[in-house]
Amino acid sequence: MQQDSDDMSHVSADARSAQHWSIDDLLGSAIKIKQPVNGFRISIDTLLLAACVPAQSGDTVLDAGAGVAGAALSLAHRVKGLQVTGFELQREMVDYARENIAINDMQGSVSVIEGDITQPPAELKPGSFDHVIANPPYLPQGKAIRSPSKNKDLANMDKTANLKSWVNFCVNMSRHKGSISFIYRADRLDELISRLYGKVGDLQVCPLWPHEGEAAKRVLVQGRKGVSGGMRILPGLVLHGADGAYTKEVDSILRQGAALDMGTIKPMKSMQGM
Repeated sequence: MQQDSDDMSHVSADARSAQHWSIDDLLGSAIKIKQPVNGFRISIDTLLLAACVPAQSGDTVLDAGAGVAGAALSLAHRVKGLQVTGFELQREMVDYARENIAINDMQGSVSVIEGDITQPPAELKPGSFDHVIANPPYLPQGKAIRSPSKNKDLANMDKTANLKSWVNFCVNMSRHKGSISFIYRADRLDELISRLYGKVGDLQVCPLWPHEGEAAKRVLVQGRKGVSGGMRILPGLVLHGADGAYTKEVDSILRQGAALDMGTIKPMKSMQGM
């Protein structure tokens, strides 16, 4: 999972100076997340990706590149009765993810496996997930300045696996007609679509506008494995109002755990408590 400029953490300066990690709130205060103070941290991208998954109780979900399990836990909180599996390369992030699962008492619905998408372990069965989500590294190797933080560097730059590897892994793990969802850089959308062509259909592309009238920096892309439907460019979602605050639609996702219906681009009523 990637870090965006909209860091979703809420922790005091005293806490930051006292330790190398913080415990922060997601979805209001419904989810508690332990994460590094420096390096990779949960962002708005994580929560928007989790919100767009059209999952129902009883479904299985794979979160490829799960990080500290922010998306996995948010999705499992919103849709009760899911089985969400996180898959993460970095041991430090896996350790945080497992702690977060325990902190939120979600051992019955969320788990995490350590491994590399280029060499997935046998316990990940191809074609076995109803939904697969991913936030692949946004930057191609050699095209940006590397972060001094090792975990952030690996999360942001496709060093160990390129975009083709990420797409192939996600498609391979999805069941036939299962949903596959990505959040990605808008300026690399053409590359992502080209990798999905012929493998994933009924594609929906949702631009995420920072402010009304500004170019999108991120896009949500969702489709279904093995179907032949064409691609739709959706109206998109404006993230911030003129005052700089999140729009009502986005705030309901980030603070209240509402779902994002990619078909209408209107948050659905949260399933929290159902």
